[in-house]
Amino acid sequence: MKYTYYGQSCFLLETSSVKLLFDPFISGNPLAKEIDVEKIDADYILVSHGHGDHVGDLVDIAKRTNAKVICMPEIAGWLQKQGVTNIHDMNIGKFKFDFGTVRMVTATHSSSLPDGSYGGNPAGFVLDVDGTQIYFAGDTGLTLDMKLLAELYQLEYAILPIGGNYTMDPDDAVIAAEYVNCSKVMGVHYDSFPVIAINKDFALETFKRAQKTLLLPAIGETIDL
Repeated sequence: MKYTYYGQSCFLLETSSVKLLFDPFISGNPLAKEIDVEKIDADYILVSHGHGDHVGDLVDIAKRTNAKVICMPEIAGWLQKQGVTNIHDMNIGKFKFDFGTVRMVTATHSSSLPDGSYGGNPAGFVLDVDGTQIYFAGDTGLTLDMKLLAELYQLEYAILPIGGNYTMDPDDAVIAAEYVNCSKVMGVHYDSFPVIAINKDFALETFKRAQKTLLLPAIGETIDL
């Protein structure tokens, strides 16, 4: 499986059978100005919530690729108004797709759409695909609900926000990694705006002290999982 980071909370997981794009916000991110959005392909697009820094390029990519969008019902309704019809709406729960199983899980955040309408509950996802279990927390603060995931899964990777202010910071993310019993963490949702800028050396050392690995791939970088 391959992981390509596109900045903020947008990344692509390439499994043995499909390309899964998460929270597409690229063209509005000044740090991702070298990324050509038109070249990003996807079979599925998973959306954690409706804020602009997670859906900024959603409509354009969904229409161009005809990828199936997995999202909350409220986001699905908004997408239909934009002319997107290939949608699988779900809520907190799990569903078996052709590529593997997706569980939508709670996130402690808020969710509204670019037009100001209600975006439903914010969420994260746990994927069980190609024999690997991966948790993407979405935008969230630290919550005891995360402990349940350690009982349900043996997570290989946790993709966690670390920018603070709107979400967890590195200190909270280390605790979250402990809650979900995962030693390898991919950091997201940082540096795109001044208020979520981080000290990378401090973040890496924080995880190292906890005997965990924090991975911070550059925007546009692809790594093997």
